[in-house]
Amino acid sequence: MVADKLDAARSALAERDGVLVAFSGGVDSSVVAALAHDALGDDAVACTARSETLPDAELEDARRVAEEIGIRHETVTFSELDDPDFVKNDGDRCYHCRTMRLSKMYERAEALGIGTVCDGTNASDPGEGHRPGLRAVEELEVFSPLLAHGIAKGEVREAAREYGLSVADKPSMACLSSRIPTGLEVTEERLGRVERAETLLRQWGFEQFRVRDHDGLARIEVGPDELGRALDPDFAAAAEEHLRDIGFEHVTLDLGGYATGSVSPEGAEADGSDDTTDGAETTAVFDADYPS
Repeated sequence: MVADKLDAARSALAERDGVLVAFSGGVDSSVVAALAHDALGDDAVACTARSETLPDAELEDARRVAEEIGIRHETVTFSELDDPDFVKNDGDRCYHCRTMRLSKMYERAEALGIGTVCDGTNASDPGEGHRPGLRAVEELEVFSPLLAHGIAKGEVREAAREYGLSVADKPSMACLSSRIPTGLEVTEERLGRVERAETLLRQWGFEQFRVRDHDGLARIEVGPDELGRALDPDFAAAAEEHLRDIGFEHVTLDLGGYATGSVSPEGAEADGSDDTTDGAETTAVFDADYPS
């Protein structure tokens, strides 16, 4: 029973003097924050790491969801771009990112007199392909109550609905560096144009999508239910115009649709926060000479 697992997780959290939850505002960390707040009240803190790889919209979502839960919300600021191992963007990028983020969480927890850092790793995560970020969680001895009590992704969403959280059905959201193919350096310029491009798609009403940055070529992925809209000539023209203005040299649409981890090794998305699928990359180019 999901209720029994959640009760066990609350009890385990209640045994701590206090906890700081590494909080992205996604469904996993939101459920952990809600459980921690139930168990510990004011001795539970949610903390979001701010960096170039976190879209501004996601930070605002995290603040809003923390208010829904009623948990105290803190932020820490750092730059993954200070670490050359992260910038080179090899198969261990997520390990370096997660190590830096969680280290900042421990620094803030120590400053607050809190001895436990929690995260939203759930019981489905370890079996989902190449997840180097989980190695950092283990090495830093982060407490993962969802994983510890066998709470899988579907059960996490069920728990979020029971809590009435607005993110219960929110698609998983990996950091912006996941849009840059492995082996291509992560730079502020690439992160910035990806964020601006994805902000546009969100404003245009798309819900499940990615804009991948192939060194100046934008590859737009959208969910199967939204592919028809993306094939509309008006969208093609708008995407071509606005993404070129943002700084992309070419704009493409992936006819295979949205697939997490499509530019990372073994289909892994960044930071273990996305479900993993493999997808073929079939691309139609909406360039100036593409037939209308």
